[in-house]
Amino acid sequence: MGKCDGRCTLVAICSLQLIAAVQRQVFDFLGYQWAPILANFLHIMAVIMGMFGTVQFRSRYLVLYAVWLVFWVGWNSFIICFYLEVGHLSQDRDFLMTFNTSLHRSWWMEHGPGCLVTPVLDSRIAPDDHHVITVSGCLLDYQYIEVLSSALQVLLALFGFVYACYVSKVFQDDEDSFDFIGGFDSYGYQPPQKTSHLQLQPLYTAG
Repeated sequence: MGKCDGRCTLVAICSLQLIAAVQRQVFDFLGYQWAPILANFLHIMAVIMGMFGTVQFRSRYLVLYAVWLVFWVGWNSFIICFYLEVGHLSQDRDFLMTFNTSLHRSWWMEHGPGCLVTPVLDSRIAPDDHHVITVSGCLLDYQYIEVLSSALQVLLALFGFVYACYVSKVFQDDEDSFDFIGGFDSYGYQPPQKTSHLQLQPLYTAG
C-alpha cells in the first residue's frame, strides 16, 4: 500500500509539472523567449520519462528524472535572479533569453493583468521594424509573474525529487528481494540427488 501511495503521488506531481510546463511553454513561444523554450522542451521530455518510469517500475528512469530536476531547479533559480536583477544580472541583457535574435521580452510585459499599452509614435530610438510602447496600470508587473512561475516550478521540482528518490529506492529494494519462479528460495537451493538402481553382481569365470 505504501508503494502504491508513493507511485500515485509521484504520478500526480509529474502531471502537475507537465501542465505547468506546457502552460509556460505557450507563453514563452508568444514572447519569443528561445532559451526558456528549449529548457521547457527538455523538461517536458524528462517529466514524461519520469512518469513512464513510475508506471513501468523503471528505477533508472526515475534516477535520470531526479538528476534533471537538480538542473531544472538551478535554471529556474537563475530566471528568478534574472528578473529580480540580483547581483550583476540585468533585464537589459535580452540576449540571455532570446539568443540575441529579437528585441522581444516576456509576453506578460504587454498582456499582464490590468496593463494598458500605449504606442509611442515617431520614436527615434526604435529600429525600422519595431515600435516603442509604454505600459502602465499593471496590477502585477511582468517580472513578478515570471518569478512566481519559476517559484512554482522550483516547488514542484523539489517535491518531485523527493518522491522520485523514494520510489526509486522502493523499486530497487523490490528487485533485490525478488525471487524468480522455480528458482532459488530463501532457504537455499538443493539440487535433486539422483540415485542409481543399478546393482553390481559378481562375475564368475570357469577356472
